[in-house]
Amino acid sequence: MNKSSGRTIAIGIQDFGDLIRKGYFYVDKTDFIREWWENGDSVTLITRPRRFGKTLNMSMVEQFFSVNYAGQEELFQGLSIWEYEEYRKLQGTCPVISMSFANVKETDFASTKERIRQIIADLYIQNNFLLDGDSMTPADKSFFNSVCMGDISEVQTTGAIHKLSNYLYRYYGKKVIILLDEYDTPMQEAYVDGYWEEMTAFTRSLFNSTFKTNPWLERAIMTGITRVSKESVFSDLNNLEVVTTTTDKYAVSFGFTEQEVFAGLDECGRGSEKERVRKWYDGFVFGSHKDIYNPWSILNFLDKGEYMTYWANTSSNSLVSKLIREGSRSLKENFEILLQGGAIRTQIDEQIVYDQLNGSEKAIWSLLLASGYLKVLSFEKYDELIGGAKPEYELTLTNLEVKLMFRTMVQDWFSQADSDYNDFIRAMLIGDIRAMNLYINRVAQEVFSYFDTGRRSSDAEPERFYHGFVLGLIVDLRDRYVITSNRESGFGRYDVMLEPKDPAKDNAVIIEFKVQDQENEAALQDTVRAALRQIEEKQYAAQLISRGIGPERIRCYGFAFQGKKVMIGGE
Repeated sequence: MNKSSGRTIAIGIQDFGDLIRKGYFYVDKTDFIREWWENGDSVTLITRPRRFGKTLNMSMVEQFFSVNYAGQEELFQGLSIWEYEEYRKLQGTCPVISMSFANVKETDFASTKERIRQIIADLYIQNNFLLDGDSMTPADKSFFNSVCMGDISEVQTTGAIHKLSNYLYRYYGKKVIILLDEYDTPMQEAYVDGYWEEMTAFTRSLFNSTFKTNPWLERAIMTGITRVSKESVFSDLNNLEVVTTTTDKYAVSFGFTEQEVFAGLDECGRGSEKERVRKWYDGFVFGSHKDIYNPWSILNFLDKGEYMTYWANTSSNSLVSKLIREGSRSLKENFEILLQGGAIRTQIDEQIVYDQLNGSEKAIWSLLLASGYLKVLSFEKYDELIGGAKPEYELTLTNLEVKLMFRTMVQDWFSQADSDYNDFIRAMLIGDIRAMNLYINRVAQEVFSYFDTGRRSSDAEPERFYHGFVLGLIVDLRDRYVITSNRESGFGRYDVMLEPKDPAKDNAVIIEFKVQDQENEAALQDTVRAALRQIEEKQYAAQLISRGIGPERIRCYGFAFQGKKVMIGGE
């Protein structure tokens, strides 16, 4: 904790009351309470990337409205919500059911159901005072005790929050507020571990009884990272207000604005760091509001004063890595552009369809945008489109922190063959073809299957490996070379071009990849010759020569693939 100046920076506290009572650093987001209440929406789903204050804000809402916090006005005194007399009267007056699925990360459906059943049992136990009153029938009390003991069926589990709402309404004479934090965590786990269909059917029933057919519901908020498709779990919820990262609603309620960040830097005596902090951590865009910062990174920087990838490394990026690593040639080409600071244009569907992630680039870019790895530079408006076309978005990596995270991710792909990979790079730059062949085959044997999609081996595509390999080159040689792939040059297309930033120091490199055509090429050596012949006939070196790089400074390599076996030739 930083105590050098200003308030203490406490890392990882997600309980609103703890922060306030102990006087820790807190950016006032209580106006979200007023904005949400005045909007009057029945059920609100708010999606934001991880570590954007969703859990803290849900704690804040619970402690403002819940009857369990009646008489604790000191939590909100001095904050923006307390400026409104009508809201002072609301504090501590409503029954609230608050739960979180953040830790529901089981590897199979049965365990997931059991985990959710335990969460619901804990809610019942917290409200066991209901058993002492006369508002419940003997049958109600019997069911209540069954839930507490975990002795209920799947159908009873999906209806248990509905029944608890009724019990609380009968006790207090008021409808309930329901808060569900990180609703989509079990959905993501179900996709990764292969029980998606079972999980969506269960969740659909749970949400229908909790949020749709619940006459004792006053208001509800759900938070998550993604907006799972309506067909998956929300098909019956026509009372749902969805607030995504492209929506203006609540845009500054989650995350820190630049004004809030700069005020925090001044308070902690780090005011001179504003421009560098902006370069590292600025870049999130919610609706039309730019310059939004991730609170986790900012709090850690205020505490430690060191520039690190705080947010990008807070949890596993394994799903993102898998989707890019196993993605198509086109997806990797677009990712190359992003890694080198460029922007791509693509359609986006904010309703994430997880079972489309294996084959739809649009679904993958949509997930990366929702998760905070990409930001929107511009987008087409619906009223500007013709014939029902879907709008395209211009996307780029969010900030330097995210770019560094992705660079590390790509390097990790080759970590199991790290020394051979590095030896290959050195051999390629000096033109040692014998060593190149030795090391590339070791690398291919180690990591080739890592780029496969996990389907039967006959479906393996060497392109997935060598386009992933190109991403590795971009990451490792970015300081010395401008690296492009599949661009027009001369009379055709080359696969990879490495143009030295200092031509007097480094040679240029052109690489042509070819998969062996066994009908026309008897041996891999024939495929190598065909690749080199294509470089010459299509005049791939024309672009480099036009920029003043002599032919003697251009190394040309043909890479021939047959399964995991690779042969390289050069001239």
